[in-house]
Amino acid sequence: MKLLHPGYPMPEKRVLLICPPFPKTFWSMSRTLQLTGRRALTPPLGLLTVAALLPPQWQVRLADLNVRPLTPDDWQWADLVMLSGMFVQKESLLGLAREAKERQKTVVAGGPYPTSFPQEVMEAGVDLVACGEAEMTMAPLVATINGGQSRGVIEADGWADMTLSPVPRYALLNFQDYEAMSLQTTRGCPFKCEFCHVARLYGHKPRYKTPAQVVKELDNLYLQGWRRVVFICDDNFIAHRQAAQDILREMILWLEDRGEPLSFWAQTSLNLGSDLEMIDLMTAANFSDVFIGIESPDRELLAQTGKFQNLGHPIVQSLKNIRANGLTVMGSFIIGFDGEEKGAGRRISDLVAETDIPMVMINILTAVPGTALWDRLQQEGRLLPHLDVGEFHGQVMNFRPHRPESEIRGEWREAIDFLYEPSSFLKRTYRYILGTRPTRRTLAQAKGVILPPVGKRSRPLRTDSLRDGWNFLKLIWRQGVAAEYRGQFWKQLWGVYRHNPSRLLRYINLLFLGENLFEIREQELSERKKS
Repeated sequence: MKLLHPGYPMPEKRVLLICPPFPKTFWSMSRTLQLTGRRALTPPLGLLTVAALLPPQWQVRLADLNVRPLTPDDWQWADLVMLSGMFVQKESLLGLAREAKERQKTVVAGGPYPTSFPQEVMEAGVDLVACGEAEMTMAPLVATINGGQSRGVIEADGWADMTLSPVPRYALLNFQDYEAMSLQTTRGCPFKCEFCHVARLYGHKPRYKTPAQVVKELDNLYLQGWRRVVFICDDNFIAHRQAAQDILREMILWLEDRGEPLSFWAQTSLNLGSDLEMIDLMTAANFSDVFIGIESPDRELLAQTGKFQNLGHPIVQSLKNIRANGLTVMGSFIIGFDGEEKGAGRRISDLVAETDIPMVMINILTAVPGTALWDRLQQEGRLLPHLDVGEFHGQVMNFRPHRPESEIRGEWREAIDFLYEPSSFLKRTYRYILGTRPTRRTLAQAKGVILPPVGKRSRPLRTDSLRDGWNFLKLIWRQGVAAEYRGQFWKQLWGVYRHNPSRLLRYINLLFLGENLFEIREQELSERKKS
């Protein structure tokens, strides 16, 4: 794979990279951002990678509309506008494309939504659509632009070699805008879940960056002053066991040499719970949280939807293994599968209560274009054509389910009401933390092992320390003073300090995240009253 064709002329261009705003979803984390003063959870990693692939002679400006609006100067400065978006960003992406054309700009679009619906995007006025991974489409795209071609679809020829993917241009960001940075180590997924489109977008064979590439990206973030969380945004970080372990071992050495300046989140599959060696490597590499698609406690449904990676070991035991060995699970569930029996919401709530998972994402099943589920429902004539793909962020079923939609929606509401209720959240978060082993450093010190001090070379900026202290005071006011459950807040805070003090910071971070669940529940209760 060649990232750019050598030899063709490179006239200078001014490129405005635009990330359209996301609608409000679970991942907006809006209440947490209000408390911390950040503007968005993570930056648009795809556009940062695109920026690194563009010819070096081209000037680049990033406009992430999730952190600040476009300005007249942005539009006037640019002669080429590049948009990237997911399905949930459809309407805002198309609106931006129309505005760019009204301003007589050349418009290029890429990403999951344009890749899946190139003709629809072009009908909105986009000049060139890049279908596929940027590493594969950038060379022909640049050649097309320089050649003067004004309209067309550029399709990737195969999958990108991740070992040639460049370091994203993190320098385009204002780090103070984001709660976490994003880093990608792999693309592709070996699994075939019926409702997921990842394998169709990126292939069934996981493709990894080398460990050296990963630490080079970490170095880039570190040298620019980042000292907080890094989200490993792979769809499944452990998709290829050996490759993931090689990366983790290199990360461990990098962290030790720099005083452990960063911590990490990742997405993994549930089979992590049966791989204690992998869990041990992840905690040694300062991973704290893992997002896992559990989907359903009903094993028959998991098999029916192709979620076989959740069936190798008992679900409850796998989740307890992850907790006991130092990682915090954020669990995702789906209600509305074909063949699902009544009471799915209660069964999900029972599983969460049994495993004490603090952060829980409850979804109503939606058929996404490009998935096997979409294809099947289309063949069965069950898709609802009047619902637009841009509505996927809402709890709107875009197909006719086998059981009444009102029943499905009622169970979703029941689960939200129970699992997102503040006292219920605090109770299981407390139990989860008490059931998590102490930190590795605490365990080593208990055995008399003397470890080098942490953070000596990686101290955060003073402004960040002051901000964190102020944020904690705001949390204390919200949950420890103004809330009806304030007694529970103080009792549990003291309990964690007494019984598992090395996990106190993890516990406090979960309390920040819990604010988003409370907000979702409040909004749902408000909507219910209106109807």
